[in-house]
Amino acid sequence: MSIPSPSRRISPSSRIVDVVEDVAGILIPDPYRWLEEETDEVRDWQRAQAAFATETVTAGGCTDAARALVVEHDVGVRPDLPRYAGGSWFRVVDDDEGCATIVMSAGPFLAGRPLVALSAFDEGDHPAVLSWFAPSPDGRVLALGVCTDGSEHNTVRLIDVATGAVRDDAPPEVLHSAWGGGVSWLPDSTGFLFLALRGGAADFHQVVYRHDLGVSGPSVLEEIPLPPGSREYTRVQFSTDGRWAVASHRVGRPVPVAVRDLRAGTPWRPFVDGSAGTVAGHVVGDEYIAVTDQGAARGRVVAIPLDEQHPDDPDRWRVLVPEGETVLRAIHPVGEHLYLTGFEETAARVRVLRADGTDVGAVPLPADGALGGAFFPLTGLTPDDGSGDFLFSFSTLTTSWGVYRHRPGDAFVDELLAPRITVDATVEYRRALAADGTPIPYHVVRPAGREPEEPAPALISAYGAAGIPTLPRYQPDLAAFVAAGGVLVQAYLRGGGEFGSDWFRGADRENRRVRDGDLVAVAHDLIDRRLTAPDRLALTGGSDGGLMCGVAVIEHPQLWRAVLPRAPLLDLIGGIRIPYLEFVIRKAWGDPDDADDVRRLRRSSPYELVTDAVFPLVYVQAGATDPRCPPAQARKFVARMQASQRGEQPILLHVFENAGHGAGTSPEVLQQQDAEWLACLMAALDLTSSPRSSPL
Repeated sequence: MSIPSPSRRISPSSRIVDVVEDVAGILIPDPYRWLEEETDEVRDWQRAQAAFATETVTAGGCTDAARALVVEHDVGVRPDLPRYAGGSWFRVVDDDEGCATIVMSAGPFLAGRPLVALSAFDEGDHPAVLSWFAPSPDGRVLALGVCTDGSEHNTVRLIDVATGAVRDDAPPEVLHSAWGGGVSWLPDSTGFLFLALRGGAADFHQVVYRHDLGVSGPSVLEEIPLPPGSREYTRVQFSTDGRWAVASHRVGRPVPVAVRDLRAGTPWRPFVDGSAGTVAGHVVGDEYIAVTDQGAARGRVVAIPLDEQHPDDPDRWRVLVPEGETVLRAIHPVGEHLYLTGFEETAARVRVLRADGTDVGAVPLPADGALGGAFFPLTGLTPDDGSGDFLFSFSTLTTSWGVYRHRPGDAFVDELLAPRITVDATVEYRRALAADGTPIPYHVVRPAGREPEEPAPALISAYGAAGIPTLPRYQPDLAAFVAAGGVLVQAYLRGGGEFGSDWFRGADRENRRVRDGDLVAVAHDLIDRRLTAPDRLALTGGSDGGLMCGVAVIEHPQLWRAVLPRAPLLDLIGGIRIPYLEFVIRKAWGDPDDADDVRRLRRSSPYELVTDAVFPLVYVQAGATDPRCPPAQARKFVARMQASQRGEQPILLHVFENAGHGAGTSPEVLQQQDAEWLACLMAALDLTSSPRSSPL
C-alpha cells in the first residue's frame, strides 16, 4: 500500500507574479506573493489544494484505519489539571456527548456541581474552545478564556460560582493567546491583571491591563516599566500575603523586570531588567526565588531580596541550589516548600526543598518520562493555590497521561487519574554523532513484533528551537503511528532546552543551521545502523520544526520517503512583514534591517531555497486562522515546490478551516488533522493497521 502515482492527478495550478522585495538592500524575488492575500482567488486555490490533498491521501487506502487509531489514542490526551481555590476544586470534564463543562467539587476528581458548559459560548458553527481558566482566590468567581475560531485569540468570561451565571462585568479586551497565563488575580479577589492586545490582532501590540470586578467597560492600562518597544509577553505575579507584585517579562526566557510594594503604595520600579538569561520563579516571603541559567547553563536556584538596591547584580543573589547534573526547569511553591522540576537525559526529575534551599528529598515518579506543563516558562508561573498539594500530570513515550499528587513529607505519590492507554513497544536511548563531534541523543520507540534486524518504516519527530525541550511524553498522533506498526524516532536537537542553555544557544540566531546538521546526523545514524532506510524514512515537525522539515526536504531529498510539516514556518523573508513573526525573527534569527542577517535568513528560509529537484512525497498541513504561522507561509512554499517537482511524488497542502496553531483548535478539527496526517504516513510507508495499544 502506498500513495498512488499522481500521473492522473494534477495539483491545482499556481500563477506567478513579478514581485521583487528590497530587504535591507537585498533584492529578493517573490513570485508567489499573491498567495499572501486573503482574496476569493486565494481561497478558491486553497480549497482546491485541500481537495487534491484529501483525494490523494484517501486513494492510499489508509484513511479509515488511521481515523480509528487516532480516535483510540486521543483517549490518552493530557487532561487539564484541576485548580484549587476557596476550599473547592475546579476542573474540566467532558459529558457523554463530548461537551466540555467546568465543575466544582470537594476534591480534585470527585463528583461535583457543573458550573458552565463551554457550549454556552459557541458562535454558530464555531465551537468554543477553552484557552485557560482561573478561579479567584476566594473561589467565588471563575475566569476563563474562550476562543471560537481556532486562532488562540480569546476573550475573558466571568462566571458567578454560587449561581453558575455568566457575569456582565468581563473585560472587552482580546488576549492574543494563553501564553501570558490568562489572568493574575489580586490576592483579595477584587480584580485581576492580564495581558491583552491593544489595537488589532494583526498589529501584535500587547499591554498589561487591570480590571476590577463590578466595573464594566474598557480595562485600565497598568503602567509597568517594561523594556522600550518590546513586543514580548508579560505576566504579573503576586505574593500570597498581598504585599508584593512582580512583572515577569519574556515568554521563553522570563525575567522579573519590575516590582511593586503594594502595601507601601509605591509605584512600579525596575527590578532584574538587565539579564539576558532566564530568572523564572515566585515571590516567597520578601524574596524572589527563581531558577536561573545566568552563570549556570543547566540552571541553579537563587533568592533575590525584593528590596535589593542592585538586583541586576548576580553577586547579590543568594544561591539556594547550585548548578548540578540535572537541567533545572521550574520551581513551584507549595505551602512552606518548593518543588523543583528538571530533567536528566530528558527524563523528568522532581525534588522538594524548604524555602531556605534545604533538600527534603525526591518525588518518586512512575517511570522515566515527562511532567505535563506549560509550553513556555512564563505561562507556567502559576502561584501557590493554598491546597498543600503538588498536582502533576505525567506520561511516557508509550504510556498516556495520568494525574498524580504529592504532599511534602510523603515517600509516595497518589494516583488520582490513571493512564488510559499503553502502547506495546520498547524504548531505546541512542546517540548520533554530529559533524562537529557532538553526540545528538534520540529515543527509538519500536512496536512489539517489529524485528530490529531489518530496516523498518520509521518517522523522525523533532523540533530543536526556542529553548523549548522536547521530552519523552505521550503524544496521541505519534502513539497512533507506533500502534500502526511504525518505528518512532524522537530526536533531541540543539536549539531545544533539553540539556540546558548552552544546548539551546548552540543552534540559536547565527547558529540556527546547526540544528539542520543535527537532524541529518540522526537520519544517517539510523540508516547506518540499519534501523531504517531512505525509502522507509519519514520526517515530521511543527511550527519552527516545520521549517526544519522544509530545509531537510530541499537540501536532502534523497534521505526521505515522505516529509510532513505541520503548522509550519516556511518563509522567513515574508515573515518580516507580519508583526508577530517579525518579533519572532528578531528574537530567534537576526535583524531584518541588517543586510548580513537578511542574507543568513534567506539561506535558512525553505521558500527561498526551493530549486528544481526530484522530491519525495510532501504533505503540508496548516490552519486558516493560525496567528503564528499564517497559512500564506504554507501556500507559497507548496506552490513553489509543486512548480519545482521533477519527480513523480505529489506535493500536498491542506489548510484546515477553523484551525490555528493547535491550542485554539477544536478537538474535532484536531482529530481530522491527525487522521489525514497519519493516513498519509501509513500509505507512504506501506503500513497496515495492526493496533498494538490497549487500555491500561
